[in-house]
Amino acid sequence: MQYRTNLKNGEKLSALGFGCMRFTRQGGSIDQEKAENELKLAMDQGVNYFDTAYIYPGSEVCLGRFLEKYGCRDKVNIATKLPHYQMKKPEDAERFFSEELERLKTDHVDYYLMHMLNDVKSWERLCGMGIKEWILEKKASGAIRNIGFSFHGGTVQFKELLDAWSWDFCQMQFNYMDEHAQAGIEGLEYAAGKGIPVVIMEPLRGGRLVTGLPKDALSEFEKMPVKRSPADWGLRWVWNHPQVTVVLSGMNDPEQVKENCRIASESLPDSLSEEELKLYERVLSIIHKKVKVGCTGCNYCQPCPRGVNIPTCFAIYNQSYADRYVNSFREYFMCTTLRNERSNAGLCIKCGKCEQHCPQHLEIRKELVNVRKRFENPIYRIGAFFAGKIMKY
Repeated sequence: MQYRTNLKNGEKLSALGFGCMRFTRQGGSIDQEKAENELKLAMDQGVNYFDTAYIYPGSEVCLGRFLEKYGCRDKVNIATKLPHYQMKKPEDAERFFSEELERLKTDHVDYYLMHMLNDVKSWERLCGMGIKEWILEKKASGAIRNIGFSFHGGTVQFKELLDAWSWDFCQMQFNYMDEHAQAGIEGLEYAAGKGIPVVIMEPLRGGRLVTGLPKDALSEFEKMPVKRSPADWGLRWVWNHPQVTVVLSGMNDPEQVKENCRIASESLPDSLSEEELKLYERVLSIIHKKVKVGCTGCNYCQPCPRGVNIPTCFAIYNQSYADRYVNSFREYFMCTTLRNERSNAGLCIKCGKCEQHCPQHLEIRKELVNVRKRFENPIYRIGAFFAGKIMKY
């Protein structure tokens, strides 16, 4: 197994982390025996970072049982998350955290995240509830070793959050399709520049870069002299970035565990050749042939007076024609609506200020209408209504 150094504390973390969200289920419950076999296999091959969350049904309990059964708590790092969006009063942080410790059968969490902390406004709200003091007390007692946040949103919001406090690490989505979407390469480099370790989720875009590629893109992989699966190519691209500390994979098959461990052992930073890097450009060119809006994500149109995150709306809109619609719909909802201050296309009042600054001379107002029509359907509106109830502080 390849290990990468946590720049904050010098700890060696396995380049591959086990994402515990997608354990196999039978009759609605996690198949404990199967999950334990996969967790043990990963641990035996050197994986020492296991990621779960309060809201993943049964996941923390499953991981806790595994750690207790094999007596291996001190051999691994547990990462789990506070559902801050469910907090109504300051005491809720302690209540959630105590329940997580009980589920995980431990007295401390190595890497603790504010789950889906997507804007500074949400962080400020938590600060008003005393979250900083609570975190510092937990760190002083050793109950929390490292504090961070997981993020879905645009580059600007990501950088603002990084600057909002002295974080020990962060977690973001990153893959060769999202190099210039969500926090993107700019966000990754910004975090690394501040010495903040970065954990990567969705390295294969939920399987999209394995099973959802166009035939022409698959053909490009097959032409290469070195024969690798699309998953292999996708993971290598992420690990090629020296700023990446851990890459999470939601593994639920023994062969998948073995294969990912092998790839992690081989994929060193800056190890891809020029020829291989050009391969990704060709694959992306094929994927992007369906692009609808020529937005480069330069952010000159920002800030919008109404709060619309125009680059993020357009990036997800474009992806929805190259990706499965349901994946993009989910991402649109998470990145623009499941937050304290919404940034969805439907907020546009067509003032036109954005178009005055767009170097691509895009018809932004017209395209935002198209984004709204594509995503903000009755299902979206129902979800937005309930999200408003959850996120209402």
